Amino acid sequence: MTQSPVTPHHWTVDVAGRLVELPLVAIKPDFAISLMMVIDLGVGFLDHVGRALAERLKPLRPDVIVGPATLGIPIAIEVSRALGLDQYVVLQKSPKIHLADALVEPITSITSKGEQRLLLDRRAVPLLAGRRAVVVDDVVASGSSLKGAIALARAAGAEVVGAGVVLTEAHEWQAALGADAGLVTGLGHIPQFAPDGNGGWTPIVGT
Repeated sequence: MTQSPVTPHHWTVDVAGRLVELPLVAIKPDFAISLMMVIDLGVGFLDHVGRALAERLKPLRPDVIVGPATLGIPIAIEVSRALGLDQYVVLQKSPKIHLADALVEPITSITSKGEQRLLLDRRAVPLLAGRRAVVVDDVVASGSSLKGAIALARAAGAEVVGAGVVLTEAHEWQAALGADAGLVTGLGHIPQFAPDGNGGWTPIVGT
């Protein structure tokens, strides 16, 4: 039986005034992250983060919100709702039959194995072309997903004016995004973790 990477330890983070307890997950024997699954935290939490992100993103005057699958989708819906926007754009990861000619960006994720792809349905291009777009997601860690999402929005002709996330994790994403790191607005921050020598985990200095 494969041992679960979920540890009995937790990390509490302040998400725009709401405290959330996240389980620590050991990605490797000497490295762990705190895992946030927004779809498991309830409708009230999604409403809370949607409104909080919308409040911070509203000055950017976005015309459309872009959210990558999977966990960026509910964030995109709630931010759009809070901003009074009706339509939003989803970037898929599954090569569904209607995405045969999609615009594609390769990505990697700290919580997923191997290379993945973000796909933009060409029928959504008119929603982005010439419009002010904000990309949203649950967590930015490596920065790969957010970088790919921004690239796809720009490939469709959008002016990307911002990026909103529920949590920033450590700081690796800043180098990955380069100048676009300045677009990112987050509601909270989580470090990464190393063993503390007593069976527990401690935040890695500098994360």
